Amino acid sequence: MASSRPIIPPRIPCVRCPLRRLDTFRDFSPPELDFIADFKLGELIADPGMSIMGEGERHPQLYTVLAGWGFRYKILEDGRRQILNYLLPGDMVGLQGNIMLEMQHSVEALTRMTLCMFERERLIELYQRHPSLAYDITWLAAREESMLDEHLLSIGRRSAAERAAYLLVFLHSRAKSTAPVQAGQSITLPLTQQHVADTLGLSLVHTNKTLRKLADQGLIRWLDRGCEVINAEGLHQVAEWWPPAESKRPFI
Repeated sequence: MASSRPIIPPRIPCVRCPLRRLDTFRDFSPPELDFIADFKLGELIADPGMSIMGEGERHPQLYTVLAGWGFRYKILEDGRRQILNYLLPGDMVGLQGNIMLEMQHSVEALTRMTLCMFERERLIELYQRHPSLAYDITWLAAREESMLDEHLLSIGRRSAAERAAYLLVFLHSRAKSTAPVQAGQSITLPLTQQHVADTLGLSLVHTNKTLRKLADQGLIRWLDRGCEVINAEGLHQVAEWWPPAESKRPFI
């Protein structure tokens, strides 16, 4: 794993959080914002490949992704890796540790990330003083469960091409909501084909052939820095999946 950068004091005050400017997220009331600003300990800068949390660890902090991409995964004893889901701005990292006492999966930075860091032991204070924020955390946990249900359906019942199309258009949809682009612009997903294989449960060879078919249909273009989505609607049709309608989503 790549080495981490040191934890630093907050450089971005919560009142000037860039996520608050996005239409995707609901804003905070003044009391909520004051609490979160006090709740925040600092920021963690993670280089690509850095292990943010490890399976079996008791981690004293919670995080919210402020910028960058990460992923959650588990590894079998023989080294095979299953990527469970991807982390984008606004996602909470490490909530599971509050319930299970120790982490049941690992988290790694996919790109350079900035994470807002919170003290885990103060989470009970959030529940006691701000029921609206407690509801937000419940919403985030329920949303994660819903995404994992769809991922399980994809791995269990979709064909290889359908799986790949679903994954790419799912990530494209999430990326578009946290990093809006101008009309006509494409979105590049910062994945390697190994990440795709480890998410879909396919061999690297099978993954390569499957992605080539999608590229031949003019749906994607594979670049050195990742996958460029050219025709999102075409991917939706191959996967037979469209994102559910959502109101403004919360974040902490």
